[in-house]
Amino acid sequence: MTELGTGRVKSVEALARWHHGTRGFISPTEFIAVAEAGGLIVELGNQVLTKACRDAMTMPDDVKVAINLSALQFASTNLVDTVTFALAQSGLPQTRLELEITESVFLADTQENLKTLQRLKALGVSIALDDFGVGYSSLSYLTAFPFDKVKIDKSFIDRIDRRETVAVLKSIVQLAETLKLSIVAEGVETSEQLRQLHSLGIPLGQGYYFSKPVPLAGLSWQAPATRRRRRAAA
Repeated sequence: MTELGTGRVKSVEALARWHHGTRGFISPTEFIAVAEAGGLIVELGNQVLTKACRDAMTMPDDVKVAINLSALQFASTNLVDTVTFALAQSGLPQTRLELEITESVFLADTQENLKTLQRLKALGVSIALDDFGVGYSSLSYLTAFPFDKVKIDKSFIDRIDRRETVAVLKSIVQLAETLKLSIVAEGVETSEQLRQLHSLGIPLGQGYYFSKPVPLAGLSWQAPATRRRRRAAA
């Protein structure tokens, strides 16, 4: 995630990728579906969490790492213990870990989910509501659960040239400010989208405009798009 005003990278999102020895790159849509069908998705998610925490220790101290939690992983009885172990094993400060969940997590036991979120918050990690706005109950989730950040779904950013979308985004910004939540725009792909988001007071963004997914060794701590703008202005 990149600071729209400065181009500084504030956090990176860890994504699972599989490079097969003979088949080459295999899309996550393929192997994640297989992992879910085979009952391996929780173990896969736990491995991503553990590795991401270790990798984050090689990053600048002010950069966070964000991990997506699947609904099954969130519902597992040992999630809090797994997060605690990953932090202890890696030495990563808990304040540098952010866990992202979508509304699908809340289709199960709401009270149990609230307890899990409260236990995770007690560890000191941040919690983000991912893909905000695509479900029917997004607003109620923001007020009922202890989130730190809301990530606006890409579908809104794709339609930012529409007056109605701008009105919705303004409302989201006002709500987030009232609830003291950080805001991220997902799926930023053009300089015009960035300009409009910045003018609306949305401080953070992520998407192909800044960088496509890259391996750890390819990370840069200043968004490539920002470097291009600075060279053009020089």
